[in-house]
Amino acid sequence: MANKLIKNTDKMLTEKIIVNNVGNTGTYRGAGVLMSISSLPSPYGIGTMGDAACRFIDKLAETGFNYWQVLPIGPTSFGDSPYQSFSVFAGNPYFIDLDILISEGLLERADVEKITWFDSEDRVSYEKLWAYRYTVLRKAYDKAVKFEITSNDEYLEFKKENGFWLEDYSLYMACKNHFDNVEWLQWDESIRFRNPVSMKAYRDKLASDVEFWCFLQYE
Repeated sequence: MANKLIKNTDKMLTEKIIVNNVGNTGTYRGAGVLMSISSLPSPYGIGTMGDAACRFIDKLAETGFNYWQVLPIGPTSFGDSPYQSFSVFAGNPYFIDLDILISEGLLERADVEKITWFDSEDRVSYEKLWAYRYTVLRKAYDKAVKFEITSNDEYLEFKKENGFWLEDYSLYMACKNHFDNVEWLQWDESIRFRNPVSMKAYRDKLASDVEFWCFLQYE
């Protein structure tokens, strides 16, 4: 979903720039907005790459803006600063739109509506997101496994194309959870220093968790 949104955004705004600058062979001036994905409206505690993002893009195009500048969209670590991320390639699982997962049949609406996602509508409660979001996303993953989504051609192709970073990232996140989310400097020495035997052992031991983190990036 994230890749599709980014591609569509790029195409739409590029076309708008071309229309606004027909005949201009030099530099041009353009207006834009800086806004984090997290600031989009959402009933689930934080803005996502879903309907609200698409509507915002439409509004930008309608009003003549050329650019939407966002903050980094990587998965955040302690403190949830967008400038402190676990990966330069991965997307933040918080930005997965839950309504899309519902439409895909991977969640029931009751799975998300029974949760209180925020204390105040104009504030993101990262504490609540940490407590509930991954539980809900795990339900979606379990359904994806049941529906054999994690073994279809599209999913496998995604893993192949992104294997140069996805495999290490997913193993890292699975290990981080395994070690109670402490910093990697406190992990067992063998995995900390990427001992090949240990890497394989943890990849086998945490296979389901590794696949879960791959699935989140696919979504």
